[in-house]
Amino acid sequence: MPEKPATFRDHALTPQTAERFILDNTAPGAPPHVPEISLRLADEAHELWQRTEEELAEIGLPPPFWAFAWAGGQGLARYVLDHTEIVRGRRVLDFAAGSGLVAIAAAKAGAAEVIAADIDPFCETAIRLNAAANGVAVKFHGADSIGTDDGWDVVLAGDVFYDRPFAERLVPWFAKLKTRGAEILVGDPGRAYLPKAGLTRLAVYEVPVTRALEDSEVKRTTVWRFG
Repeated sequence: MPEKPATFRDHALTPQTAERFILDNTAPGAPPHVPEISLRLADEAHELWQRTEEELAEIGLPPPFWAFAWAGGQGLARYVLDHTEIVRGRRVLDFAAGSGLVAIAAAKAGAAEVIAADIDPFCETAIRLNAAANGVAVKFHGADSIGTDDGWDVVLAGDVFYDRPFAERLVPWFAKLKTRGAEILVGDPGRAYLPKAGLTRLAVYEVPVTRALEDSEVKRTTVWRFG
């Protein structure tokens, strides 16, 4: 009889249980807009989303953003891979990293150091697995990065303007980093709370996405320079 997939109703979250859950519920795949990168992705997106959201809510953990290649991240990763001079030889923060797609793109593009930051405890394991699959080194930071400054040269943020309170925290932080001299790039597929001013358009992509999670099969995604 097949072994039952791991859940967290009866087990505490540890690196081992997180890895088991990720391996049970995802398979290696390539985001359609960044086919040169391999990620652990959900096979049946809507089913995984609903099941894990209910299970993880019982112990206060967030939905599995790490299991999907979101449009903003795909567009930003594509831009970084096609314009390696943005990150080459520089210290890079991938903020709200999720699967680590953008961090992996930065590492493949020649960044001197890449830090993937996300407060979801699953992301540390997902990013470790994904970075290893792509043969790159990515460090992980699990605390809230907003308001901090570790001297990064470049800050990359894919699909982060989906929530008003979150956006209201991000904008002044990004502005402070920009004033200090950091370069900040944002990948956004038209989320509601993207700032209306202070952005420079760098590229526009038509990014294939999962209809179960989005309102269409393709999202027009723009890469912006903040400030």
